[in-house]
Amino acid sequence: MKNLITYIKELIMADTNAIRPKNYTDEMVASMTAKYVANPTRDTVEALANEFGKSVRSVIAKLSREGVYVAQPKVTKTGEPVVRKAELVAQLEAHFEVVIPTLVKASKADLQKLVDTLS
Repeated sequence: MKNLITYIKELIMADTNAIRPKNYTDEMVASMTAKYVANPTRDTVEALANEFGKSVRSVIAKLSREGVYVAQPKVTKTGEPVVRKAELVAQLEAHFEVVIPTLVKASKADLQKLVDTLS
């Protein structure tokens, strides 16, 4: 009789070596890619997810793997682009031509006021 550990290992390995069905057919990928390239928006991704019965994240992952997905720019609640503190500090350091490592510890609101005042 086989060793119990060897037997269990063979059972586990048999499952991992099995061929898994494709999540997306070649036709689905071609159609998805063509539609997204024609109109690269979040609405297109949601429509593709509904059309193929997949999640939005799954469609985004597939489009990313195909190299066609373009991430939407991050914006604040008001619709303005997100500005990081490091970018504000870099602007201030460039203006004064000096490096101030502790300036990053200031609040973002204070950094923004400084940048706005200097602009």
